[in-house]
Amino acid sequence: MLQPASVDAESPDAVAVRRLLWRARRGLLENDLILGRFFARYAQALSTAEWKGLQDLLELDDNTLLELLLGHAEPPPELSGAAQLRVLRLLRAV
Repeated sequence: MLQPASVDAESPDAVAVRRLLWRARRGLLENDLILGRFFARYAQALSTAEWKGLQDLLELDDNTLLELLLGHAEPPPELSGAAQLRVLRLLRAV
């Protein structure tokens, strides 16, 4: 189950983190595991651009996202921005 490492309820980003955690729940267990570890490590450290990059990646269907996370595919041009690539690199490292 996806849980943030330590989201302060007073933080202005706490609601955004919870919303993104809900959106990150996927149909494939592998995606859930990778995304869960990612949130535990990086949820509080992401820049605004990286949050947007993560949101963009979460728009992908489960199988396409898994292929990207495992490094079996490279992102399409519309997901090749600097922030999206940084997030993808972090996701692949967890």
